Amino acid sequence: MDVNAAVAAAAAIAGLCTGVIAMLAFRWSERDQARPTRTSLHTDAVLPPGVDTVLSVLRSSAVVLDESDSVVKASSAAYALGLVRGGKLAVEPMLHMARDTRRDGEIRQVELDLPRRGTGRGEALAVSARVAPLGSRLVLLLVEDLTEARRIEAVRRDFVANVSHELKTPVGALSLLSEAVMDASDDPEAITRFAGRMQIEANRLTNLVQELIDLSRVQNDDPLEDAEPVRVDELVAEAIDRSRHPASTKQITMAAGGTADLYVWGNRGQLAAALGNLVENAVNYSPARTRVGIAGRRVAAPGGDLIEIAVTDQGIGISEKDRERVFERFYRVDPARSRATGGTGLGLAIVKHVAASHGGEVTVWSSEGQGSTFTLRLPEAGAVRDRAAPDPVGPDDDAVDEPPYDTFPTAHDSTTVPPAPEVLP
Repeated sequence: MDVNAAVAAAAAIAGLCTGVIAMLAFRWSERDQARPTRTSLHTDAVLPPGVDTVLSVLRSSAVVLDESDSVVKASSAAYALGLVRGGKLAVEPMLHMARDTRRDGEIRQVELDLPRRGTGRGEALAVSARVAPLGSRLVLLLVEDLTEARRIEAVRRDFVANVSHELKTPVGALSLLSEAVMDASDDPEAITRFAGRMQIEANRLTNLVQELIDLSRVQNDDPLEDAEPVRVDELVAEAIDRSRHPASTKQITMAAGGTADLYVWGNRGQLAAALGNLVENAVNYSPARTRVGIAGRRVAAPGGDLIEIAVTDQGIGISEKDRERVFERFYRVDPARSRATGGTGLGLAIVKHVAASHGGEVTVWSSEGQGSTFTLRLPEAGAVRDRAAPDPVGPDDDAVDEPPYDTFPTAHDSTTVPPAPEVLP
């Protein structure tokens, strides 16, 4: 009996302890749930009716401060920008603005450059802050992120400056040459020489204006509005024909292979212009009596097969510091050589925009003194891809520090310039 009584007493004590623990846990849970979160601190008790709903739909980062400068309400964007930390406004100039507005009730606005949160590169975050009173005790701070707008404005400003400079050069040259022709009216040999220079500058000006028009078109037009299946071998034939004369002059051999039965989906004119620019650059930047190759292949990709068109040259190559910038508008690796070849610095920018607007990309491999390979990757035309047999070539797993194509194409459809028979069957 004593043993049973002891067991019963122990069970009672254990049950009592369990009940106490459960009650404490319940109380603790209720208190934790009632604790205000960082995005709803005192919202229900302090904010005027409807303000919380309005702030939640604003695109701007919103912060509401009380009379003690504590954060009453802050949007998730405000936390993402690093404006609020530990329940306090972390940007000192904005805090001073809030205090001044609370004191005199005036609306204030200022633009600031803030350190970007989470980066150690010193990048600035451009914002516009506007402070206004909200009721009698609260202050509302609205912050707009202007970083992207400033970047676009800088790009536009640089573009206008570059266009002005590039247009001014041939126009100024034409003006000077015309004066020289007038002064040499009694010297036929000088007139002929100056007239030849005028023709070169006029052609350069024409090419620049045309490429500006082409760049504007590929940036603004939707290529898929007039999209169609385009044969890759036809694009290659057009690109080779476009560069046939300069290649013949420099005795450069152009060869194409692997492009039969490949189709891409897109705007034929834009695709032809993009590939033509790549081939033209390869010819212009290659020494005499070298070789330019154009190779095509189908590669597997998670979202569907891609068509790769690689243009390889044996030219001067591109340094590592220049590879990231070769697709920028008006950027030239060798400005003197570009002017000698009539380059405008817009060709690769057009290629990049065409590739992006068609859902593809363009990449470059290069080694100084060994040449370069520009690879245009575009989605394969779906209707053709569905009928095509599986290709034995797997995904492209080439290393980034190795050329994507080991050799120039030497297949059935190679072409040597000069002479110039049919490029492709």
